[in-house]
Amino acid sequence: MSHVGVPRGTVRKRRSLALLTAGVLTIPVLAGCSSGDEETARGVPQDIAPAARETVADGSTVNWAVDELPATFNAFQADADSATTRITGALLPTLFPMDRTGRPKLNPDYLESAKVIEREPKQVVLYKLNQQAVWSDGREIGAPDFVAQWRALRGKDSAFWTARNAGYERIEKIERGADDLQVRVTFSKPYADWRALFSPLYPKEITGSPDAFNDGARTTLKNTAGPFVLRSVSKSKGTVTLARNPRWWGDRAKLDTLVFRAVAAKDRTQALADGTVDVADIDAATADRITLARRDRGNNGQPLNHGPGSEITPAQALRSWAQAHGSDEDAAEIAQAAREKNRKAVVAYAAEQKALRDFAVRKSLEPAYTQLALNGESGPLADDRVRRAVARALDREELARTVLGPLGLPAKPLGSHLALAGQPGYKDGSGALGEQNTKEAQALLADAGWTRGGAAEPPKDTKAGSEAEKKDGKDGKDAEADAEKKTTDDAEADKDSEEETDKDSTDKADKDSADNEAAERKKADQASADRDSEDSAASRDEGLYIVGDDNKPGAPAPATVGSASAVHVLAPARTAAVQGTALLRQAGLLGEDGAVAATDKQPGGAAGAYAPVGTAAPAPAAAKGQLGKDGKTLTLRFVLPSGPGSQSLRSVGDKIAVMLEKIGIGTEITKVPDDSYFKDHIASGAYDLALYSWPATAYPATDGRPIYAKPEPATDGSLLVEQNYTRVGTDHIDQLFDKAAAELDEKAARELMKQADARIWAAAGSIPLFQRPQLVAVDKKLANVGAFGFAAPRYQDIGFKNRQAAGSPADRKK
Repeated sequence: MSHVGVPRGTVRKRRSLALLTAGVLTIPVLAGCSSGDEETARGVPQDIAPAARETVADGSTVNWAVDELPATFNAFQADADSATTRITGALLPTLFPMDRTGRPKLNPDYLESAKVIEREPKQVVLYKLNQQAVWSDGREIGAPDFVAQWRALRGKDSAFWTARNAGYERIEKIERGADDLQVRVTFSKPYADWRALFSPLYPKEITGSPDAFNDGARTTLKNTAGPFVLRSVSKSKGTVTLARNPRWWGDRAKLDTLVFRAVAAKDRTQALADGTVDVADIDAATADRITLARRDRGNNGQPLNHGPGSEITPAQALRSWAQAHGSDEDAAEIAQAAREKNRKAVVAYAAEQKALRDFAVRKSLEPAYTQLALNGESGPLADDRVRRAVARALDREELARTVLGPLGLPAKPLGSHLALAGQPGYKDGSGALGEQNTKEAQALLADAGWTRGGAAEPPKDTKAGSEAEKKDGKDGKDAEADAEKKTTDDAEADKDSEEETDKDSTDKADKDSADNEAAERKKADQASADRDSEDSAASRDEGLYIVGDDNKPGAPAPATVGSASAVHVLAPARTAAVQGTALLRQAGLLGEDGAVAATDKQPGGAAGAYAPVGTAAPAPAAAKGQLGKDGKTLTLRFVLPSGPGSQSLRSVGDKIAVMLEKIGIGTEITKVPDDSYFKDHIASGAYDLALYSWPATAYPATDGRPIYAKPEPATDGSLLVEQNYTRVGTDHIDQLFDKAAAELDEKAARELMKQADARIWAAAGSIPLFQRPQLVAVDKKLANVGAFGFAAPRYQDIGFKNRQAAGSPADRKK
C-alpha cells in the first residue's frame, strides 16, 4: 500500500480506525493459565485428523484458502486481519500458543523456561531462550529483539503506527540476563497477563525503526524464525507462498510449500471442486454439499434427490418434454433451451459433487462467540430497564439450536463474556440478569413507562428516565449488587469497598440524569424542527410506504431510533476520537458541508421494505400489541449483514425479532452489505440492535477491558468508547478489570473477572448467545489440519498421509 503524499499522522489515524472496523475477527488471541483444581465446563474438542509425524509423508504442497491477501504482515498494525494472524503463525515466534483446552503452553521451540522470579519490590520475568533459536539470517534470537519490540509498542513514540500497546506500557526496562540466552523484563507495576507479550515476536530489523515497522513489514518479512519462510507474494494470483525454512531447528516441516490463496466465501465450493484449494473454512451449505457427495458414492456418484432439477416432478418433466416436442415452434424452442440449460447444470453439479467426495468436513467450535449488542447511547435502550427487558425476552437456547443444532454441535448458550466453555475460569454468570421470562420482561417495560396505549398519548415534558434515577424499587445499582453476591465467595470481605464504589456511581448517575434530561429537551426542540422539514420532503416519497410504518403513503415518517436525526454517532476509540466527522460522512449521515444528511434511502437498504401504492397497509401498532410512550411506538433498529455467508446470522435476527414482538417491542430490520456492516454501523453507533462476534481470550483483564470499559466524554461532546460499541459500562466494572490486571495470584484474578462478568450481564449491553461454529473442508488425505478450536496450528506437522497410513482400512472407507 502506497502512502506517498499522505501525512504520517493521517495514515496512523486511518489505521487505528481500521482495527476497529475489522476488530471482530482480527484481534490476536492467546490463552491463559489455570490452576489444577479449576472447574470448567467441557468444551468441544478439535477435529484435525491427528496423526503421528512418522505417518505423514515428506514433501508436496497444500493450498489453504483465506478471505483475502493480508493488508499487512505486521500483526500490531491496525489493519492486520485474520490472514495476517494465520500466515505469521507459520513464520514468527509465538512464545505461549494456545493448547486445545484454551490454556497457554510454553513453546519449547523458542523457550526453555519463562517465569516470574521476583514480585517485590517490582515484578520481574526471566525468559530463558532455546539456545538453537535463530532468525532465518542466522542471528540468535535475543534481548535486542525484545527491547526493540517493547520500544515500538509501549506507546511513547508516535512515529510507530501501532494498534495494540496493552502490557508493553507497564514494562520499565529489559536487560540481558546472565548470558545472551536470558532476557530479564522488569515491570513498573504488576501485570498478570505477561504471557501475552512478545507474541508474535518480530526481529529487531523490523521493530527497530518506524519506517521498517510502518511500511517495510506491510509487504514482506525478510527475516523470520518459524518452520517456514516467506518465499513470495503474488497479488495477481492472490497467493502468499511459504517454503520450508532450512535453518529451522525444530521438527522439520513436512510440506515443501504452503500456499495461502485468497478465495471469497462464495467461491469456495467451486475452488474445492476444482482442486484449487485443499483446506478452506466453509459455510453450512458447502458442508452439506460435501456430506451429500460422500453419501452418494454408492449411487455411481450421481446426486440423489438434490441439485439442479431435483425439484422437478414427473408431471412437470412430462409437460416440459411435450412442450419441447410440440407443434408450437416458439414454445418448443423456449422449452428446448430451458431443458438444455438444466442438462448442463445437472452435468456440472454432478462433476462438482464427484470432486467434493475427496473432502471431509472437520467441525468444532471457534474460539469466538456471537452476541446481541444493545446500543445504550441514546433512544429507548439508554434505559437499563428496556435493555434488561430485551435480554429477558430472549430464548437463548432456541437461538443456539438455530445455528449449532443442524451441524450436530452442542447447542448450549454461552454463559460468560470473558471465557468460553472449556477454558479455565469459565462460569455461567447469566444468573445476574435472570432467565428468559416474558412476564418479567413486560413488567420491566411497564416500569419504564412503555404501555399498550402509549403510542396514542400526547408527548410529555418529562421522560421515565433510567432505573438508576428511581428512588424506590430495584435499581441498576441493586442488580449489580445482586450479581456481585451471586459470583463472589468472599462478598462480606469486599462489602465495604463495594458499597463505597456503588455510592460514588449512584451520585454520578444522579448528575448524569440531570444532564440527560437537558439533552432530551434539546432533542425534543430539534425533533419539532425536523418534522417540519420532513413534511416538505414527504411529497417526494409519494407512492411508497415502509412496511411496519403506521403512516399512510405521503405522510411524514416518525423519527426512527438510529436515524441521523436521533443518533449521536460516536468516535469508536480514544485514538480515533478526531475521526467522528469522518465516521459520520462514511455512514452517509453528514453532507460535505457538515450538515446532517437525509437518510431515508441510505446505501445498503432503508429501515424497512418498500411496497407500491395499493398494497394493503399493515395493521396499526396498537392492534399488534406494540408498546408506546409519549406518542411514539417502541421500535428498535436492528442492523444485520446481507452477505451470502451471513444467512445463519439473519436467521437468528429474525427469531430475535419474533421474541421481542411477543413483549410489545417492534423491530425495523435493516440488511446492509458485509463490507460496511461493522465500519458504518457498529463502530459508528448507527444501530439499536446488532449481532457480531468477539474472539475468545485467556487474558480477559487485558483484552476484555476495552470491550466493556465505560465510555468517557471527549472535549467535543462525543464519547470515547474504545471497543465498547454498545456504549454501556460502569466505573465498578472498570475497577474490577484494573484489579485483575495487577493481580498475580491467578485464582484471585479469576474471581475478580467473574465479578466483572456478572456486572456486565446486569448492565445488559451485551448478551452472549453462542460460541460460533467452525466448519473446515479438508482433503481427506491430509493430517493434522482442520477445525483447530482453541489450539494454534502446528504447521510443521501438517501434510499428506504416507502410503501406509493412506492405505489403512479406515482410510479406504472414506
